[in-house]
Amino acid sequence: MDIIDVKILKYLKDNARIPASVIGEKINMSVSAVIERIKKLEESGIIKQYTLILDSKLIDKKVSAFISVSLEHPKYSKGFIANILENKQVIKCYYITGDFDYLLKVVTDTTDSLEKVLNEVKSIQGVSHTKTLVVLSTLKDEYTVLPDIE
Repeated sequence: MDIIDVKILKYLKDNARIPASVIGEKINMSVSAVIERIKKLEESGIIKQYTLILDSKLIDKKVSAFISVSLEHPKYSKGFIANILENKQVIKCYYITGDFDYLLKVVTDTTDSLEKVLNEVKSIQGVSHTKTLVVLSTLKDEYTVLPDIE
């Protein structure tokens, strides 16, 4: 990967639907060369996927929270993960170090819905302790990190 690839990634990060012709104009490269580089980035796995990002507040999902979860024993991990993968309000799940085992990001419509999700998480076999932080506002919300090549 070189500086040209990073420039292409920056444009795709800002708008994954940007035409290769526009990228080519901005970085002074032919459309076919841009397309070829994008294909290589996809094939190498650097570009993992293209996706849709919705504004949660505009679809009435106004409550975001982080739930830290501790399990009694690692033997409960498989069952815990299976439950979390089925829960549509849990949009991210991280296995972490520290006082807790997992960190969940939850998005719901109301605090009542959040309470329901929290109770569902607490009732998963092996969950021993949770801690919930409700998001008041989001100051930065990036979805990917660009390489440091300059």
